[in-house]
This record gives sequence, C-alpha cells and structure tokens, in this order.
Amino acid sequence: MCKLGCYKLYEDSILPTFGTKQSACFDIYSYLPFNDTIDCYSIQNVKLPIYCCPQDTDAPRYIEIIEGMRVLIPTGLIFDIPTGYSVRIHARSGLSLKSGIIVANGEGIIDCDYVDQAYIMLTNRSMEKHKIYHGERIAQGELVKSLDYSIEQCYTTPSKKSNRTGGFGSTGS
Repeated sequence: MCKLGCYKLYEDSILPTFGTKQSACFDIYSYLPFNDTIDCYSIQNVKLPIYCCPQDTDAPRYIEIIEGMRVLIPTGLIFDIPTGYSVRIHARSGLSLKSGIIVANGEGIIDCDYVDQAYIMLTNRSMEKHKIYHGERIAQGELVKSLDYSIEQCYTTPSKKSNRTGGFGSTGS
C-alpha cells in the first residue's frame, strides 16, 4: 500500500481525513494563522491582503471572500508525496453547491517534488460574500499515480481512430 506523508507546520494543523471508509478522496482543512495576512486577488486582478484575526481574541479565525475573489488558503501542511504520484485537488461538492466556492483552476495538482506548504486556490463564484473559517474542510485531495511517458513530435497527421467528425459538440447534444 502506498502512503502519503503529511508534515504539520503548526501543532494545531489538521491532518487530512477520509469522510468514510469508501471515500475516494480525503478532506483538506484550512489553516488560518494568527496575526497574518493572506493574499487574495479581486475580479479586476488586484492583489489584496486579507487580515486574519489577532491571537488575543476569542473570536473564530476566518477570512471573508467577496464575489469573484480568488484566494490561496494555507493548509499548515507539507505533503510528502511518493515518487511517481501527485495529489489532485478537487472542490468539495457541498461547499460548491451551497456557497459557490470552487477550486479556482478547476483541479489543482501538487507534484511529488513540491515540498513546501500546500495551499488551496479557491474562488467565490456566488453573488454573496462567504467566510472560510480556520479548520474548515475546504477541498478534497486524491493521490494519483503518474504515468511515465514522453512527448514526441509527429511528422505526419494522426490517422482517424473512430468515425468521429469534428470537435466541440460533434458527438451529440
């Protein structure tokens, strides 16, 4: 069995968990540091720092993501991904459906040679502000085996492999 290592940068970082014994993906949690800012990007591509709650309050730590904003949410973890694998980041269906919060680039990929803190790039596609709290499940991760392949130039046009004609929408409505 393959093992995915997780190094906790902070004592209170939350290790990923599987929701059920049959879950294909594991849940990834946010880590919002005290007295720190998180870089966000507005719909106009302007970089905006968002301030997390100071340590001397009992208030819950959170950041507010406004409509159209993209944000890198820290996890407080460094993944030790086995050679020949990657971690694929997927949106959480409930967060997407109920709040419009999705993985900004569709699917994130963490390569096995990346050994810095993992961040989850989220965007707010709803028409309302949304709060992400410290320790909240924000995405799902999947350990995926990588194929070993090369990319080579072809010197002839590829031949047809089926009766397909055309591209987008060509196989039906």
